[in-house]
Amino acid sequence: MRMTHTNIGLNRICRLFGVTRQAYYQHLNRSLDTELWHELVVQEVIKIRAHHPRIGTRKLYVLLEGFMLEHQIKMGRDALFDLLSTYGLLIRRRKRLVKTTQSHHWLKKYSNLIKDFVPVSPNELYVSDITYWKIANTYLYIHLITDAYSRKIVGYELSETLEAEHSIKALQMALSSLDKNANRYLIHHSDRGVQYCSYKYVKLLQDYQIQISMTENGDPLENAIAERVNGILKEEYLSCYEIDTFKEAKGLLEQVINLYNNERPHMSIGNLVPEKVHSNQLKKGDRKWKNYY
Repeated sequence: MRMTHTNIGLNRICRLFGVTRQAYYQHLNRSLDTELWHELVVQEVIKIRAHHPRIGTRKLYVLLEGFMLEHQIKMGRDALFDLLSTYGLLIRRRKRLVKTTQSHHWLKKYSNLIKDFVPVSPNELYVSDITYWKIANTYLYIHLITDAYSRKIVGYELSETLEAEHSIKALQMALSSLDKNANRYLIHHSDRGVQYCSYKYVKLLQDYQIQISMTENGDPLENAIAERVNGILKEEYLSCYEIDTFKEAKGLLEQVINLYNNERPHMSIGNLVPEKVHSNQLKKGDRKWKNYY
C-alpha cells in the first residue's frame, strides 16, 4: 500500500491497519526473509537436480535438510511442494510400456519362498529383474540385482538383447562382492523369465548354495522392490538424457547406479542411502524403518 500511495505516511498506514511500526517492520523483514529463503532453496534444488534430474519432492526434502539448517531456513515439506509447484519443478511420473518377461517356456520354475520372509540384514535376499531403456531408435536392456534389505544395486549389466548370458553377468557381479560365509543364507528371487530359469543361471546359484525363489504369476507386487528400483533408475535419471550409442549408455548407467547407491535417500530405509545400509555404516539408533516385503 505504501508503494502505491507514496504520499501516505507510515504512521497513518499503521493506524489504519491497527498495527505498530515495529510490527510493520517485523512483517516486512519476514517477507524479505521468505523471498530470500525461496530463492536459496530453488537454486539448491536446481543444483541437486543436475545430478538427480527427476528425484521426487520427498527425497529432495531429505537432501535439503542440512542445507536449510545451515542457512537457518524454516520450511516444511508441504511448503516445499508449494514452492516447487510455483516454479514448475514438480515431477510427473511416466508409465511403463514394454514387457521384458517371457515366462511361457518349458524350463523348470521354482516356488515363491519369500511370501513371509523379512530380511534383517544385507545379503539375505536378492531380487532380480530386467527392464528396457529406449535410446535413439532402439531398445537396450538393463539386468539388475538388488539387495532387498539395503536397496543397494549389487549387480547389473547392460545389453542389446535379452539373452541369459547378460543376466548371468549381473549375477556374477553380485556374487563377486559376497562374503563366502554368508552365501548359504541367501535367497535369490525373480520372475519366471527364461533368463532366470536357464541352466547356466540356475547352476551358478546352486554352486553358491543360494536358494531359488520365483514369482507365481504376473503380479508386479510379487517382485515389488525390483520393480521399484527399475522405475527409479528410468524415471528419475535415464529418461532425462538423450543417448545415441551403446557406449554412451553404458557409461551413463554406471554413473546413475553410483548416484543411486551412494547419494539417493530411500524412505523405505529411513531416508538413508543404500550403500550406508548395505555396508552396516549405521550408528546406534539409525535403523528406524520397517520391512514391508
